[in-house]
Amino acid sequence: MATKTLTLKQETFLKNLVDCNFNPQLAGEKAGYAPTSIPNVVKSLKTEILDLTESILAQSAPKAALKIVNIMDSSQPIPQANIKMQAAQTILDRVGISKTERLDVKIESPTGLFILPAKNETIIEYAENN
Repeated sequence: MATKTLTLKQETFLKNLVDCNFNPQLAGEKAGYAPTSIPNVVKSLKTEILDLTESILAQSAPKAALKIVNIMDSSQPIPQANIKMQAAQTILDRVGISKTERLDVKIESPTGLFILPAKNETIIEYAENN
């Protein structure tokens, strides 16, 4: 897959986007774009913006994991612990670290074979009306 070559202005926009807390209007103005062209810039850099977003979430994953452990280990009440726990779990889910569902199936049959009784034949008769 070929990587897209960005102009210096586009690279500046992406750097400013992170510095401006993902405010595209402000980042675009700092990069030198006209306010009316910023929606087109965002559209053309959609893939790069999504990559930045994924990177930020990946960098936040260890912090989210530690937050869950700290809430769990704390003997003191933590204000808004449920909200913090949900936020940490959401970040971990988004980066692909989530709880796993396991299904344990045990069959306790000596033969492992289940035989059904024979089916009775059913005959249906139709009467024709003349």
